[in-house]
Amino acid sequence: MRPWQTLALRLAREPAVLVRVDELRGSGPREVGAWMAVTASDVVGTIGGGQLEFDAIAKARAALAAGRVVDARQRFALGPSLGQCCGGVVWLSFDLLDAQRIAGLADLLGVQDDWRRIALFGGGHVGRAIVDLLARLPARVHWIDSREGMFPEPLPDNVRAEQSEPVQGAVPTLAPGSHVLIMSFSHAEDLDILAACLKRQREARDLPYIGLIGSKSKWATFQHRLEARGFSAPELAHVTCPIGIPGISGKQPELVALAVVAQVMQDCIHSAP
Repeated sequence: MRPWQTLALRLAREPAVLVRVDELRGSGPREVGAWMAVTASDVVGTIGGGQLEFDAIAKARAALAAGRVVDARQRFALGPSLGQCCGGVVWLSFDLLDAQRIAGLADLLGVQDDWRRIALFGGGHVGRAIVDLLARLPARVHWIDSREGMFPEPLPDNVRAEQSEPVQGAVPTLAPGSHVLIMSFSHAEDLDILAACLKRQREARDLPYIGLIGSKSKWATFQHRLEARGFSAPELAHVTCPIGIPGISGKQPELVALAVVAQVMQDCIHSAP
């Protein structure tokens, strides 16, 4: 369950104060837009921890006790007075929430602004491990497999599943800017998906990352087959294979997923406009 969904459930039972990072100058523990919701007994989310968060929680609970927010925007210098050496200045906004604010809560929090778009082909063990990780990250996942019954229920809130036959038929429907991960149950499917992605990239140039799971020898074989289909060396250079950041060894699905998700999130940041 996403943090904002947890908050929505809490608001049905008790009010909260939403604390958001409204502005940041210099270094700070969290980015603009980061948030936490403070109830009388609990906290959902985080603005970075430390004394800043401790003081913000105290101010939020004082507002809850008073039934109103007195100062909706407050400045915090991250220096000796807070015991934090970030050196920046943070402005936090405080907003009183109750059950009537549940509708449109996702828009209020901006939970899908600038989320990474991930297209994942393959519902096997590694694909599921990747989805488990992405469910906790700011990503919109389009999960595709040619087989029926491959997707667990319920799906995470940020995941949309599609059964597509042929599987490469889903490539034209991917959102522009999608980072593509290819790991179907079949090398033949992988090749067809990859060819469709390269064709789209040739025409639209809107798939910043195309990653193929597999070994160097698999990629060497695929290169020859894709060259036979008319793809050039510069086009093939756009493919990442093997995938995953170096240094994370092991073939357990969870370890592979960790390496792959880290690489994709890193590439999302580098390719952001």
